[in-house]
Amino acid sequence: MDSHTIQQISDEHARFAAYLAALQQVAEPDELDLVGRVLTDPDQTMAQSAVLRHLDRRATALCTGPAYEGWGQAMTQAVSDRPFLVQRLREWSLFRAITRKLPWEPDDLLASSNWLQLRTTDGTNTEAMEILAAAGRTKRIRGTARTRLNQLRLSKN
Repeated sequence: MDSHTIQQISDEHARFAAYLAALQQVAEPDELDLVGRVLTDPDQTMAQSAVLRHLDRRATALCTGPAYEGWGQAMTQAVSDRPFLVQRLREWSLFRAITRKLPWEPDDLLASSNWLQLRTTDGTNTEAMEILAAAGRTKRIRGTARTRLNQLRLSKN
């Protein structure tokens, strides 16, 4: 089912599910075009939510490999007029840097969303964990980071 056919579905929940299925099955060369077409849906909240799920799924799969950088740059251009989606891609790039122990700035982590800070607490970067334990955005993030930091320290002993 193509995006034009999907847009004819009147129920937004059914349309959302159809978009997710189409995005999951799209061939890489057609991905940017499909994302762009999904974002033309009249229900912008639903359309951006479908694309966000797709971005999270693809970024999870590509995050640790070399293909992420090209994909992330191309996808950022494709969603450049959607600040929330651009921000999520920026945070995926920061998460990738933290995870792969590439250069990153502590201030960028502290300025990031709760989503990224919590996701980071699942990792193994002790520097990031120490920063979040001391100054994470919420009590939950600080506590989770402290717990994870203790777990990491115990596992090294």
